[in-house]
Amino acid sequence: MSKQADRVQIFDTTLRDGGQTAGITFSAEDKLRIAERLSSFGVDYIEGGWPGANPKDDRFFELARERQWKHSKLVAFGSTARPGGQPSRDAGLKKLVASGADAVCIFGKSWDLHVVKALGITLEENLVLVHDSVRFLKRHFEQVLFDAEHFFDGYAAKPEYAIAVLDAAAAAGADALVLCDTNGGTLPYATGAVVREVVARFPGLTIGIHTHNDSEVAVANSLIAVKNGARQVQGTINGIGERCGNANLVSIIPCLVLKMGMDCGISRDRLVELKSVSDFVNEMANRLPWRHQPFVGLNAFAHKGGIHVSAVRKLSKLYEHVPPESVGNQQLISVSDQAGRSNVLVMAARTGFGLKLDASDPAVAELVAEVKSLEDQGFAFDAAEASFHLMLLRAKGKLHHFFTLEGFRVIDEKRGDDCAPQAEATVMLRVGNKFAHTASLGNGPVNAMDKALRAALQDFYPSLKEFRLVDYKVRVLSTIEATEAAVRVLIESTDGERKWTTVGVSTNIIDASYQALLDAIEYKLMLDEVRP
Repeated sequence: MSKQADRVQIFDTTLRDGGQTAGITFSAEDKLRIAERLSSFGVDYIEGGWPGANPKDDRFFELARERQWKHSKLVAFGSTARPGGQPSRDAGLKKLVASGADAVCIFGKSWDLHVVKALGITLEENLVLVHDSVRFLKRHFEQVLFDAEHFFDGYAAKPEYAIAVLDAAAAAGADALVLCDTNGGTLPYATGAVVREVVARFPGLTIGIHTHNDSEVAVANSLIAVKNGARQVQGTINGIGERCGNANLVSIIPCLVLKMGMDCGISRDRLVELKSVSDFVNEMANRLPWRHQPFVGLNAFAHKGGIHVSAVRKLSKLYEHVPPESVGNQQLISVSDQAGRSNVLVMAARTGFGLKLDASDPAVAELVAEVKSLEDQGFAFDAAEASFHLMLLRAKGKLHHFFTLEGFRVIDEKRGDDCAPQAEATVMLRVGNKFAHTASLGNGPVNAMDKALRAALQDFYPSLKEFRLVDYKVRVLSTIEATEAAVRVLIESTDGERKWTTVGVSTNIIDASYQALLDAIEYKLMLDEVRP
């Protein structure tokens, strides 16, 4: 689509619809921090919640009264007045008026089935509710947006009534009519056709789109709606929301800007903050980022196959649909059994150990063969770059062995069903011509071994006092062998400033853990350039 003169408004409902996600709980302070971040990012509307619905939302709106946003409008969400009452006396509408918000968004029923079954009123009574509620709120707010709940289902069942609901809201002065795919069951071809008809019927009014992801097409539905004239898109950061989630603004915004050439108030310069906004909301929601999330995920621009890596080294767009840096991400080259020389060369350049390799270096071919052999055994170097860096150093004869293991023993003992198990590890090793022999108790055998290793080495390498494990993952590589199967252990470590991941594989989980621990320690010492 060519550059459009009219602008698409971004309406964020992370704090309201997103807060309804199973397993996510935002405090009022969390919501305020997210709102401030969204405002600085350039979002047009930030829906803060439903005043009066719960104490947390009430507290958020109180906290938000001190906001100093230059661009974004704070929106209070609610419903039409309760059946049988006057809007001016409705407690819910009064809460909206008292919220201190800049604008208000209310929903009303547009599916005749919902009117009759859920509300238990006549179709005509519902039209009056919609009209009178919007008209009342227009006396108090400069902008009133109307969410036509279940609009696409209502239009499919009884199109003339769904349109009549929009007519009622428009006649009362609604500034935007938002078409909601509340159940998330409408497909893009149907969405586009309906939006086109509604846009034609209401010239001069902003038509919005609010979709859910129950059919995995919320983003597609939002984009096809814009293609057909919708000029407001509602969604959430990272697509969080009830059931399967809402339309993901993290995908929609770059598609609008980079692919459709639309002005949505977020410039290309501001778009580079997209990944950091996504990460921030994940942090507030206490969720791990989805590594494969389009545009912002760790693997969104990761290349594993040798042919792909060779191509992107020449011209990145050969296998990347947008420049990673345009959305605040970066290209990632990993190594695997599909790797080629290009993977190894790129990874070598990123080690930070000053390695210089070219395609003709015999070490490159040897390393490619070694990687493929080890991955066939179950190693995974695309998830454990530190172990791969050590392999590179070893291949070039630059890996310094800081200690030599003489042996270890791990005892995991449980006495009686009611007693907690006890783990003890004993480690014997040599550093140069000196001998160290230590034993440690731990919360499980791996923790005991970790503590014993560090206890034995800290006198020689004091920087290991800063070293600790932050994540430990075990995967059984083949279910056919059951308990005899090989396992892969991934360990993430940190020294407080840097993080790195190492891998070990064995049919013995303790041995696999030791391999990963050994790499983790040696990588730390190589980073510090420690010598005994």
